Parts: sequence; C-alpha cells; structure tokens
Amino acid sequence: MKKITRRQALGTTAGVLTALGLTAAAAGATNAAATPTEPTTPGTVDEVYQGRRIQITAGGGGHHGGHHSPGQPTVRIDGRELHVMRNADGTWISVINHYETFADPKLLARAAVRDLQGAALVPFGGAA
Repeated sequence: MKKITRRQALGTTAGVLTALGLTAAAAGATNAAATPTEPTTPGTVDEVYQGRRIQITAGGGGHHGGHHSPGQPTVRIDGRELHVMRNADGTWISVINHYETFADPKLLARAAVRDLQGAALVPFGGAA
C-alpha cells in the first residue's frame, strides 16, 4: 500500500477547499440575485437606510470626471459616490465588497451601508 505524502495531502486539501469556496460563492451569488427585496426599477432612488442617505440616479455623470458607461447609475451614500460595476451576468459589485454580487444598485448600496458599519465612504482613488 502506497503512503500519501504530506505535499499530496496539502494539495488535495487545498483543492477541496477551493472547490467548496467556489460552490459557496456561486450559491451566495444566486441567493443575492434571488433576494426578494424590492428590486429597483430604472430611475432615481432617494432613501434613508439605517440612518444613511442613499441616492441613485440613472445614466451618466459620476466618477472620474463623469466617464460612466452609458446607462451606468451614479450611487451616492451620504453625498459621496460609491464606485459600482456591472458584471457580465447583469449583477452588480462595488468597491466596498468585490466578492458579493447584487441584483440591482439599490440592494448593492444597502449592503455597502451595512458593510461600512457607520464609517464614512472614502472617495474612489483615495482623494478627499
């Protein structure tokens, strides 16, 4: 009977953990996309969520001197812009959390508010 080496055991463990992590991430993305909380319709959002003001405007304007892609919304938390990106599958991510996807910018902004835990949003690129 052949003994397994420590290197083989570590490699197998790493492979299993990677597969489990990818499975969990895919399940999380599916759950986030399937969350039944009021998806945003195109347009403007202006709400207070957990004491923070979320403003979302559709279309252009915004970060890096207004160089949004066509249809890219501008998301602000307490007046400061949250950099958001749309994935190829239609889900959204932000600089606050690149590892969790959201069905729309409103859900993404609410998650950012929770993740900030009261901290101020620092402008993208570190400029004050």
